[in-house]
Amino acid sequence: MTRQAISTTNAPAAVGPYSQAIVAGDLVFCAGQGAIDAATGEVMRGTVEEETERTLRNLGAVLDAAGVGFADVVKTTVFLTDMNDFAAMNGVYAAFFPDPPPARSTVAVKELPKGFKVEVEAIARKP
Repeated sequence: MTRQAISTTNAPAAVGPYSQAIVAGDLVFCAGQGAIDAATGEVMRGTVEEETERTLRNLGAVLDAAGVGFADVVKTTVFLTDMNDFAAMNGVYAAFFPDPPPARSTVAVKELPKGFKVEVEAIARKP
């Protein structure tokens, strides 16, 4: 099976040796996104709601570059630095995914790169 790297300037550039996404067959594996302004490269500091929205907009740009959208996402993993932020993150998250929402795991972590409060990765399936 061949793998195709996906890259877009509409989402932050990778901050290490990885791709924004990889297409393998009809699956799209998106790397974790955080609250970075793609145009400036600046980390956005704000509430967990603000960071979640920016994070999901970045994820949406990567999905779009791969030819899929939020409706095609089958699994996400959400990383939070504070599980007390779960409800606030969930409120924003729910607005991005149509019914039925994808399967999801949410994990509390000690810290995230660049000081993010939230990071989201996804797997989508091409229609």
